[in-house]
Formats: sequence, C-alpha cells, structure tokens
Amino acid sequence: MVASTSLDVVPDDPTAYKTKEYWEERYQNEDAETTFDWFKTYDELKPLLREQIPDKNASILMLGCGNSTLGEDMYKDGYKNITNIDYSKTVIDHMKERCADMPEMQWLEMDIRDLKFDNESFDVVIDKGTMDALMCDRGDVWDPSEELIAEVKAEVDEVVRVTKVGGTFLYITFGQPHFRKRHLQRDCWEIKIKTLGEAFHYFFYTMKKEKSTL
Repeated sequence: MVASTSLDVVPDDPTAYKTKEYWEERYQNEDAETTFDWFKTYDELKPLLREQIPDKNASILMLGCGNSTLGEDMYKDGYKNITNIDYSKTVIDHMKERCADMPEMQWLEMDIRDLKFDNESFDVVIDKGTMDALMCDRGDVWDPSEELIAEVKAEVDEVVRVTKVGGTFLYITFGQPHFRKRHLQRDCWEIKIKTLGEAFHYFFYTMKKEKSTL
C-alpha cells in the first residue's frame, strides 16, 4: 500500500474538504492501494481504543472511512464486526477490492448525515477526522455559520439515534474542546476528553450513551 501524503492532494481551498465532489475526484485519481489517515494511526490509538472497546465482538460503525487503514488494522486486531461508510462510491469500491480477504467487514456508500440503519443498532461509532472535514468553512470558528451548525447537528443526531444505550461514540480530532463541545453536547451522554500528542495536540472525545432518546 502507498500512503497518500503529498501536497498534490491538498486542495487550494480548504472548504473543498466538505464537498463530495472533491473526494470523488481525489479518489478517482488514486488506486485501491493508496491510503490516507487523518491524525493518529491505529497503533498510536490502540491503547485507548482497546480500553473503550474491550469486546472484540462489538458492532462498530466507522463514519467517513475514506481509504484509511483504521478499519483494516482494527480487523487484524480482532474486531471483525465493522461497518465502514463513506459517501464516495469510488472509495467504497476501492476498499471492497483492497479488503476482499476480510469478508466480515462491510463497506457501504452512505452519507453520515442520513444513516440508513435501524435505531440503536451499533455498540460503537467512530469518527476520526470526518466531522473536521465537514466543518471546513470560511466563517469565524468562534461564530460558525447556521449551515455548518445544522450539518454537524445532523451527523451527531444520527450518531445518537444509531448508538445503542450503553454504547459509545468516539471522536478523534484536532478540534479543541472550546470549538467542539458545543456541537457534541446531548442530554443522553457526558463528554470525556483526553489530549494526545506533544508538540501538536489531538483530542480523543468519548461519549457513552446513558439513556435512549427515542
């Protein structure tokens, strides 16, 4: 596999990260063996993920999987019940090809703001950088636009809906708490945050669903 880290995949306008068109064009110019991971790798996140997901049989939903190796690496570590979604058909086709030897994993074309799953159907939902892409906007980070607020709300509302009571939403991001907590706050869970890294910080948000919202 070849890691895609060169500057030729970085858009001139960072707001492109929130568009389906950007990702489709990008993935169409890459092959199935190309990989890209936001922030930390699974090896770096493994202690935290194992702590939060002690049951290797847990049903896991990966939001905006892209061509990250996170799902594959978790699968190799024993987590077989993983459903990966992305709204790019191209990358889903690539990942089906790349992971053909991992038959228990699912790859589905789907928008994170409109999940086609039953209520309370997953033990764990993971977002590693996907919400960050959704939040790429020209507006003031201290005063986000109504459109941005609505789009992020749609994602989090869907996460709440499909997460089982007792289940967990894990969000890995560079977004500092004073920019992210307002979007994540819900009556059904408490937000816990761990800081990762040294020179540059990432944040690991954990939200355990304590009660049904249905």
